[in-house]
Amino acid sequence: MTLLEVKNITKVYNVRGAGQMKALDDVSFTLSSGRTVGLVGQSGSGKSTIAKILIQLETPTDGEVLLDGAPIPRRGKALRDYRQQLRMVFQDPFASLNPYHSIRYHIERPLQLGGVTPKDEIDGEVRRLLERVRLVPDAVIDRRPHELSGGQRQRVAIARALASRPTLLVADEPVSMLDVSLRLGVLNLLADLQREEGLGVLYITHDLATARHFSDEIIVLNQGRIVEHGPADDVILDPQDPYTRELRAASPDPEAHFASAAGNLGGAQ
Repeated sequence: MTLLEVKNITKVYNVRGAGQMKALDDVSFTLSSGRTVGLVGQSGSGKSTIAKILIQLETPTDGEVLLDGAPIPRRGKALRDYRQQLRMVFQDPFASLNPYHSIRYHIERPLQLGGVTPKDEIDGEVRRLLERVRLVPDAVIDRRPHELSGGQRQRVAIARALASRPTLLVADEPVSMLDVSLRLGVLNLLADLQREEGLGVLYITHDLATARHFSDEIIVLNQGRIVEHGPADDVILDPQDPYTRELRAASPDPEAHFASAAGNLGGAQ
């Protein structure tokens, strides 16, 4: 089992003309393989800063991140190995895919760089990964991102993330840029992959309804601080913090939300 530990992370930015801004304030939690943790908060709460620290696009001002008890490496092969274990699915599936390259290229590249697949098996692995995210390989493999729907693009992004055979996945608002009719399909796909592959998933969202349905536990973040953390049903059905109650009141009813999404899903990808 892989265990990621975020321990007392603080992140302070120096803002020109405004002094210092504390984006994260003493944040601690764990993520283990086989579990989904929902990280919930409004824009500016610090959610994406956590994601950037986990994938080493930012460094914390204080605190540390441990993988299986060891600090995250900062450079060289050890850092590349870490990034193979922890992959990210970004919010905007169009911006995260290079418009000049084919779908085949996007998935081949991490297979080639990671060395996890023998050279003569790469084409078969690309096709397997596309099938794994419920796409028909021959229908998409030689297309470019702009030729696919938003839901298809996000499935390609998930396939690319899976190419290095990670144990942990950070999904940063993975369906917020998609039409409502496509969101449930992508979220169900992520849930199935998490269960079947034994992935640990950090699901970052502002939507309490989806967080409850797709997370084992929920962390509520407000102005860089954790204000609530517990089993998903407990946090949603019996929130203790006023901010969580506000988020719940502002969220759509979960049952109506998913009934509507399922009704609109149809056969869309």
